Amino acid sequence: MTDIFAPSEKRDSFEVDQHITASSRYYAGRVGSRFFIALRDEQKILGSHCPKCNLTYWPPRNTCGRCFSQLSESDLLEIGPLGTLETFTSPNYTPPQPLPSAPVLYGIIKLDGADTGMAHLLSEVDFEDLKIGLRMQPVFAESPEANILAIRYFKPAQE
Repeated sequence: MTDIFAPSEKRDSFEVDQHITASSRYYAGRVGSRFFIALRDEQKILGSHCPKCNLTYWPPRNTCGRCFSQLSESDLLEIGPLGTLETFTSPNYTPPQPLPSAPVLYGIIKLDGADTGMAHLLSEVDFEDLKIGLRMQPVFAESPEANILAIRYFKPAQE
């Protein structure tokens, strides 16, 4: 293969300063739409159950991650609302709005009835009081929209 540049030619690199602003809408699909609507309208958390593998995913999905079976709306079932804290962190940055200002706590919560966990905001608890295995409960938004922030955050459960 021949190089198109002669060996003596200098190849200067260049940078392009580009700023893109884009507005878009994302369709969550039938399963995702049912999940977000149930969250908004009924404060119910749904998971997808794979009848072949017997795994339940939260958030719900269209395809089983283990056996790749197609999952549908008929495979949705109510899970939680209580769950277990699997891990947690407090990043050293201020996230964009509408999230709360720093310090922010995040955790992965595995809801009762689910085999997978999901990352979400934690509140009403100090970082020093968090521990793996802590039981958690969701706090729903007062005027929820059909998105994951219909659950404002998780807090330690009052069991």
